[in-house]
Amino acid sequence: MSMRPFCRYLRHTVSFISISAFLLAPARSDAAGTAEGEMVLTLTLEDVIQLAQRKSLDALMAKYSFISSYWEYRSYRAQFLPSLNLGADLGQYNRSLVALQDAQTGETRYIQNDNMYNSLVLSVDQNIPFTGGRISLNTYLNRLDQFSPFGEVTYNSNPVNIYYEQPIFQYNRLKWEKKTEPKKYEKSKKKYLEDLEDIAISAAGYFFSVLKCQTALESAVRRNGNTRQLYDIARERMQIGTYTKDELLQIELQVLNSEIAVTSAEVELKQALLELGTYLGTDGNTAIRLIRPDHFSDITIDESDAVFRSLNNTSFSLDNEISLIEAEAAIARAKAERGFSATLAAQFGLTQTGGDLGTSYRNPIDQEIIGLSLNIPILDWGLGKGKVQIARTEQEIVLTQVEQEIIEKRQDIYIRAVQFNTQARQCDVSEKADTIAAERYSLAVQRFRNGSISVTDINTAQDERDEATSRHIDELANYWIYYYTLRKETLYDYIEGKDLSAEFDELIESK
Repeated sequence: MSMRPFCRYLRHTVSFISISAFLLAPARSDAAGTAEGEMVLTLTLEDVIQLAQRKSLDALMAKYSFISSYWEYRSYRAQFLPSLNLGADLGQYNRSLVALQDAQTGETRYIQNDNMYNSLVLSVDQNIPFTGGRISLNTYLNRLDQFSPFGEVTYNSNPVNIYYEQPIFQYNRLKWEKKTEPKKYEKSKKKYLEDLEDIAISAAGYFFSVLKCQTALESAVRRNGNTRQLYDIARERMQIGTYTKDELLQIELQVLNSEIAVTSAEVELKQALLELGTYLGTDGNTAIRLIRPDHFSDITIDESDAVFRSLNNTSFSLDNEISLIEAEAAIARAKAERGFSATLAAQFGLTQTGGDLGTSYRNPIDQEIIGLSLNIPILDWGLGKGKVQIARTEQEIVLTQVEQEIIEKRQDIYIRAVQFNTQARQCDVSEKADTIAAERYSLAVQRFRNGSISVTDINTAQDERDEATSRHIDELANYWIYYYTLRKETLYDYIEGKDLSAEFDELIESK
């Protein structure tokens, strides 16, 4: 063997030993430093998923989306609590000509007006969801400084004032929000859990992409090393006349092709690792080593149970309920805007005026104001009726869509459960095929050394082994993606046997 081929052989043999040690070392979930200061993370599938659910950009987006929904719910709840408000009009200066008409002669004259107005009001306001009304308890003080045409200061106080406003036959927004907003908040919790499972699905995809590239590199290095050994055997046979030059060149060509395959596999692995690291948000100097996961042959998901959980345990049912309530609310709004409506306003309080602050609060007199405002449409050319009919039609559309979505959801979850149950068997078969292919290849190498098979036969055995290994990883990937998809669609952990949950209080406080 010449020095140059020998150096290439030595380099790839060392590379094979290093990569084999890297890939086949005992699994550890902790980080360890290398000689160059590079950190190596040995991760299982569960490790990768947990890391993605904590550090990925998708996880942050899911977290902040839930927190936004939480504050929307808090804002909705605040509408039912008393609110304390302070209002003020300060420094309202007015210097202008004012038109005055004489009551006897009808003559209009313009006189100069020069004044400043200031006021303060402190109120406690409370919405009444059941009736849609609003009650307010307030106190306010006004001061008017009249500079021209005469100088005078006037105070007007309302120490206590109670005001109530009640819409009649009008759309009660708070009544309908009381039905929808709690469901929307509950839906946001379910949506957050579903987003986490989406992250698990994506992380599993990245995981198996890297695992497949790692396995491909391991196979490429192994093939390169084995091909070089076969090349040495072929050269020895050619020297004793049992091997032709053409056959030797064929193996040499395979050696070169195997070198190219190693380089290509290294590039693909680096790219896959970069994509995984980017998704996980890990440091660029951190190397990642993945451990091939197993599957659970003894887990069988009942199709009917999966359908039931999907329809009742996820955001799907809440989304349908909200849509139906909002459609019903739209009809109520259209009816309220079409017909007779009124607003009853009543006010009771104490008031007094005076030239100074003390006088304006002395011996206050009571004041009562009550009134009813009416709105009676007489002729609208069918506009109101048309809006009601549109709302009813849209409600029928929503009902039809909900029924159709339920049917489609049942079919989808049933098929997914069947796929998962079948996939366990696929994993068992592919794992056995991988074992048989590896054994067959080992026997083929021995037979080639004995001279009983050709290069083509051993190449076929090598291809079948690589294909079986790759297929086994693909079947494992399908198994776990099917599993995490079912977890998302049911929000149920079939391995642990419990519903998925999260510490929502800690999630909010972490903000």
